[in-house]
Amino acid sequence: MLDTHTAAVEQRVSTGSLPGWQDVDALVRDAYERERDDRAGDVARYIPSLATAVPDQFGVAVVDVMGGAHDVGDAWTLFSIQSISKAFVYALVADEVGHDAIGERIGVNNTGLGFNSVMAIELNEGHPMNPMVNAGAIATTALIPGATAEEKWSRLAAALSAFAGRHLAIDEAVYASESQSNDRNRAIARLLLSYGRLDDDPAEAVDLYTRQCSLLVSAHDLAVMGATLADGGVNPVSGEQVVSGQVSRDTLAVLAASGLYEHSGEWLFEIGVPGKSGVSGGLVAIAPGKGAIGTFSPRLDAAGNSVRGQRTAAHLSRVLGLNIFASRSAGDAAVEDV
Repeated sequence: MLDTHTAAVEQRVSTGSLPGWQDVDALVRDAYERERDDRAGDVARYIPSLATAVPDQFGVAVVDVMGGAHDVGDAWTLFSIQSISKAFVYALVADEVGHDAIGERIGVNNTGLGFNSVMAIELNEGHPMNPMVNAGAIATTALIPGATAEEKWSRLAAALSAFAGRHLAIDEAVYASESQSNDRNRAIARLLLSYGRLDDDPAEAVDLYTRQCSLLVSAHDLAVMGATLADGGVNPVSGEQVVSGQVSRDTLAVLAASGLYEHSGEWLFEIGVPGKSGVSGGLVAIAPGKGAIGTFSPRLDAAGNSVRGQRTAAHLSRVLGLNIFASRSAGDAAVEDV
């Protein structure tokens, strides 16, 4: 980790706001109509329970930091959160153990390799590198405080529910299916243990990770969860301070670097906001200080990312002014303000 000597310096922020509620509502509905007939991609088939997904389901939700919500299509349809859970479990653990400790133990750099790569662990002397790949996510989940696996699970489930502003339940069928087909994750956990990167039983860590991926959410839930990170850790619907503002900032930075795995650079180049996808078809894109987009569409591209979700997020990023790298000249802004 870089030694930046900024721990005692007050963090200033610079964020804008979304257009008016009616404008946002119209733009979200337009984005849904633009993509609703897209049939590109296919459902995930390497996890048996996900192979039964209805491929043409499609929902879009946008939630702003004031709690305003815009839901279209299958925005309330439930599906398993899968890898999107990594972002919020990372935030939970970072809030518990602190910026420096989790940065040193887990890391924040993109591996440049697949999310379940074993080679990435070996190439980096056992370091998981970042919490968005499976190795880093398993190591992060293992850091959740608790004397027993059930205590850890209770804490994890409660935190993710707080992000969503409602109780999240497990899809038991998905949990059972993934538990029977997660040999690679068990191997990754054993490898982390051999390098001293896990303090707990690797089988227990993988089981907790599998359970977190099986929690049921909707596109609306993802937008609320993302908006919580966008609003300095405050859930815009419940008003609860779920994590600190610094943890929210750190989590969004990690998502920007590694949220879409080895395609994170392309995502940031084209869409310009931190994001995270899951192989069940969920996707969240977060604009700091403004709000978040949640989408659900099970048809995935070859990298395992929702096709319609990515295209919808790209369109909304442009029309809602979400891209964190977009700017205009000071002269143009001054002319408009006259």
